[in-house]
Amino acid sequence: MRVVWSPLAELRASEAVDAIAKDRPHAAAVWLEKLLARVETLDRFATQGRAVPEIGRPAYRQLLHRPYRIIYRIDAKQIVILTLRHERRAWDAAEIPPDG
Repeated sequence: MRVVWSPLAELRASEAVDAIAKDRPHAAAVWLEKLLARVETLDRFATQGRAVPEIGRPAYRQLLHRPYRIIYRIDAKQIVILTLRHERRAWDAAEIPPDG
């Protein structure tokens, strides 16, 4: 399966890297490398993440990449990385588009 990133997920990843890089540029680069490697595994193991409790539908899953949650949706032909959420941020349902 193909893995694609939504514009929001790309933005959130960029914001996370920028925030980490303010104090620890090398750590930000390492964090990003590990994030990308983690997401790449979804093409073979799409269901490795657990269901997102706030959504409660099996197609919506999450992987933890501390301190972020990688929220994704399994579609028929692709995996869509929907957003990254810091563990401490309140849930915002508006960040998750309807199925499609």
